[in-house]
Amino acid sequence: MIISPKEAIKLQKELADKIIEQNMFEKIDYIAGVDVSQPAFMQQGILYAAVCILSFPELELVEQVHHFQETDFPYIPGLLAFREAPVIINALEKVKTKPDIIIADGHGISHPRKLGIASHIGVLTGHITIGCAKSILVGKPEKELPPKKGSYVPLIYHNKIIGNVLRTKDKVNPVYVSIGNKITLDKATEIVLACTTKYRLPEPTRLAHQYANYARKNNLKS
Repeated sequence: MIISPKEAIKLQKELADKIIEQNMFEKIDYIAGVDVSQPAFMQQGILYAAVCILSFPELELVEQVHHFQETDFPYIPGLLAFREAPVIINALEKVKTKPDIIIADGHGISHPRKLGIASHIGVLTGHITIGCAKSILVGKPEKELPPKKGSYVPLIYHNKIIGNVLRTKDKVNPVYVSIGNKITLDKATEIVLACTTKYRLPEPTRLAHQYANYARKNNLKS
């Protein structure tokens, strides 16, 4: 059943109230990256989700799965989770290695209604989630970000910290880290940095992005 954009916004506000901004884990053995591939600005059609699970802290790939399905929800900025969350959740149900933490290629609470894809997935599934986005959706950096890897500054929206602007590679554009669910911003930032090697993106989402695109371009069956 398709819900209207107005109903989706109302549901986002309700789900956002269920986000837990505390660390709800002790040991991390496996981290999953999730991403979705689709033709740019496609209104309807097939979405491909990928889940790549890596050992931590070794960052070795131990499992990858994909799932595809149709979507009828329109492409509306701020409501993309209603397109992407269902296919991601179905992909997560296929994994044999349970991840301790999930990093989503997208935002968590750094969202107009505090419910980007990372938080959306986290609240619906109960998983511990982190948002790691490639661009800002809302807010501005508190100050200029130093050029060295590991530097970060708060991302501010309506006078509140909603994430961190994190430099993951010297003199390369930063990523935008935010709480998804059941984790603090400091720990989320620490984990994203620990998952970053020689590339801008953390390995879990970098590999998920690659695999989702591969699955779509090669029309892989679920």
